[in-house]
Amino acid sequence: MWSISLHPQELGCELHAQLTDRLRKVIFSLPITVCDTEGWGVIVPSNAEDVFDLRFKARERSGRHIASKAMEKLRGKLRVCEQPGSGVLEFELSLTNTCAASHPGGTWGLGNGGAVWVQRFTPSFCVDSCKHAMPEKLAARLILTDESRDEVVGATDGIAVTQLSSGGENWDGPIHQAPNGQSLVRERGYVVSSRNGEFAEIRESAGRAFPIMQLSDDQQCMSVAVEHFWANFPIGLAADGDKVKVELFSSAGAGPVELQGGEQKTFRIAIAWEPCAVQASVKTDSLKSWMRRSSPAPPVDSVDAEQLPPLLVPGSGNDRPIDSLQAKYRDLVQQAIEGDDSFWKKSESIDQFGWRNFGDLYGDHEAVFHQGEHRLVSHYNNQYDCTLGFLTQYLLSGDERWWDWGIASADHAWDIDTYHTSEDKLVYNGGLFWHTYHYADAGLANHRSYPAGLSAKDVFSDGKDLCDLGETGERLTQNYLVGGGPAASHNYSTGWMYAYYLTGREMYRDAAVNAADYVMRIEDGKKTPFCFLSLADTGHSTCSSEGYFGPGRASANSTHALLTGHELTQDRRYLTRAESLMRRTVHPNQDLQQLDLLNAELRWFYTMYLQALSRYVDYKCKLKEFDESFRYGVASLLLYANWMAENECPTLSKADELQYPTETWAAQDMRKWQVLEHSARYELDPVRRERLQVRAEFFFRYVVNYLSESPTKSLCRPVVLMMNFGWQREWYLNHRNELAYTVPINDDFGEPTRFVPQRAIAVRRFKALAFTGALATLVMGIALIGWFVAPV
Repeated sequence: MWSISLHPQELGCELHAQLTDRLRKVIFSLPITVCDTEGWGVIVPSNAEDVFDLRFKARERSGRHIASKAMEKLRGKLRVCEQPGSGVLEFELSLTNTCAASHPGGTWGLGNGGAVWVQRFTPSFCVDSCKHAMPEKLAARLILTDESRDEVVGATDGIAVTQLSSGGENWDGPIHQAPNGQSLVRERGYVVSSRNGEFAEIRESAGRAFPIMQLSDDQQCMSVAVEHFWANFPIGLAADGDKVKVELFSSAGAGPVELQGGEQKTFRIAIAWEPCAVQASVKTDSLKSWMRRSSPAPPVDSVDAEQLPPLLVPGSGNDRPIDSLQAKYRDLVQQAIEGDDSFWKKSESIDQFGWRNFGDLYGDHEAVFHQGEHRLVSHYNNQYDCTLGFLTQYLLSGDERWWDWGIASADHAWDIDTYHTSEDKLVYNGGLFWHTYHYADAGLANHRSYPAGLSAKDVFSDGKDLCDLGETGERLTQNYLVGGGPAASHNYSTGWMYAYYLTGREMYRDAAVNAADYVMRIEDGKKTPFCFLSLADTGHSTCSSEGYFGPGRASANSTHALLTGHELTQDRRYLTRAESLMRRTVHPNQDLQQLDLLNAELRWFYTMYLQALSRYVDYKCKLKEFDESFRYGVASLLLYANWMAENECPTLSKADELQYPTETWAAQDMRKWQVLEHSARYELDPVRRERLQVRAEFFFRYVVNYLSESPTKSLCRPVVLMMNFGWQREWYLNHRNELAYTVPINDDFGEPTRFVPQRAIAVRRFKALAFTGALATLVMGIALIGWFVAPV
């Protein structure tokens, strides 16, 4: 129905979207004001169809070009697509500040260097004529829907709706704090006004608007809407003459909006045409649905089996549970979307809304020791890949509440949690920010982990004194040094792959592939200051704690990211690198006692890597690649799993060895269940296989029963862990006698070698060179002295 063409102009391009009957065309423009400089979005065609890169230029004044470094650092991307079967044209628009942010002392915050202040960003849709003359005026109509109304407001000379805040009970909470200490929101709810006072101003203090703005004459009607309008405040939508303007980062809030260095935001705008306003109801209904869910949830039984998480049977979550234990497990998972402490209720409690916050979870598990007038604000930032958990639960149940959380989470993790710059430290560029620092208020750091003014001594004052934990306490003290940035340990990315499979949105594919490329980049020794002394791998992608390159969360998340990258692109580099990291991290002949794996405070995360290793061997089976690397992976997995069956126990059974013996430790033990149960599929010895299965069932029963009785079972982190792990049990029980691989492994894998990172090699070589230089200088000095004192 739509055809797209580009027409360059002096300061940019206009994107024309027109009907096949040529009666109307829409001119799309991108005016912007940054740091008091007016400019325009320049649309640059890319290699992909209907995808355009954006550059921003300052507007010329008095015939001369105005230079704007801030404007030049902005980048954007515009994707245009038609929603199938609806006749609705969607504009997916991203704005990115590519500057690096300043982070003194490893802390981050609003107001730091590298930010760009956006005073106006107003994508506009201008109605133009084609085969007949335009009327002098177009009538404007606002179809206004919120939780309490559904009405039409009309005006002949301009109408606007602006969402100023969430409208919730906690609309002006500390989450909306500005660098100067004032609030970023000034008024509750939304306001509707007309230019010339044609109707009384509407102020809905508790309102959350879903508006559709229309311009029409007696022949045609153009409608414009924004996805999740209210949740992306401050934002406005206005009809002005022959234009509909979408006021992103609306100045009606508390002044200019700060886009931090490396920060990005994506908005989705839809436009629809009808022959006339009277007949506009069909597409209006389509827009009403689109505003709340721009990516329709696909029927779960229609999803391609190749695009499902392993072992998942669509809709099986609606079947009768296999036993009462599985029923109790499902009750734990449902806490995310039901009850008085659901994730939505948590978001309401701190007002986790607005363009920067919407889609993230409130990490209320970090607030259990907090005492103060306001709730402690802690951002979860996709820890443990909650995006994957949400979409998995949707596929299991078909409940669209899971879908809505999954898509919102995927958007937020890519836009806000990812550091969109190449101008900072190697290990920071393109990485994902951690969750808010443990037990600390996010403050001005927002979603960037480390707020200024943190003191590890103050933050961790409620737990067990680290001195009482001996050597473990000393090492934890080093781990608690405040400050840092994005890291491989928080590179959760698999959820984006399934978001891409289920929606077809390239943005999610880009996000997942970026996570794989991040792993490749941070290992490249040529990109560090040590490259003159060594070109060895840096080790960043597997360093889960200082000096530790064994199984842990860094090696786990890096492996997941690389496997996802290979699955999406079939680029062999990703799979080869995953195998390289495997050989660095584990070995079939390791002495596991030396790794101190039972020290939960320091090594709890080793099971994360074993889960990633399980995915690797499964993926190799799917590819029918039963090569030496595959056999190495299976042998290593079985080494660890059989050791776990003999040695592992519930972490809380040794509570005196933990600083904070919380419910999260029990939830983390579900990883032990999955490793043991999955490894049994590769164990050929029937006695050992049964032992793995029995021990796995022990851990599943323990976790479910412990959490079911825990008063803190609904906290964010344990619920996310249950979303991701445990649903596979019914499949395992129904396929107990099915082995994944039946060929004995008799390879001689040799003896393990210790990985030495680039920095250690470079330092050693530098010391050797320094010693050699010093020795040479000493010898030369002695020779000179001897020459001077020697008799003539």
